[in-house]
Amino acid sequence: MQEIPVASLVIGIASSPAERRHLARLLGGSDAFLIVSTVDQAREFLGVVEAPAAPAPPTTAARAEGAPSPQPPPPALAVDSDRRVLRWRDQEIDLTRLEHDVLLCLVHAPGQVWTYERLHLEVWGNRHLGRGSDMHSVVRRVRAKLARLNAAATIHSVRGVGFRLAPV
Repeated sequence: MQEIPVASLVIGIASSPAERRHLARLLGGSDAFLIVSTVDQAREFLGVVEAPAAPAPPTTAARAEGAPSPQPPPPALAVDSDRRVLRWRDQEIDLTRLEHDVLLCLVHAPGQVWTYERLHLEVWGNRHLGRGSDMHSVVRRVRAKLARLNAAATIHSVRGVGFRLAPV
């Protein structure tokens, strides 16, 4: 009996540009892959009309070697990537693309220190050149939004290294 090769297609769903770039790097060795922004786009591509049982949790970025296991995010703090909003309990606040992408990295790995280099690569898609003013400006705006929501979380600076999300 002759074996017939079966082609496989990997479909990745990532809502932010930073997540899509990261996913493309991870899937680069696959024979065929498709990256879409929403589950609905994947369903449309596949011609599926039924809703899935439960959405898969978002993937976290790879942890730095030797980093401690991240703590779970503070209760009820969530980033809604489809609507690009930060939600704390029953309140929401809009986020810019950069605020969303920075916060998404931090929320999905709370307690983990994100280096300037890693954060810059994930969010801006290029190498960090040593000036942190762009990142500090975005983090300052996100901190203000967390404060406006009275969220029980804050972004800590790790001097000379980067940032981490921590419960208050």
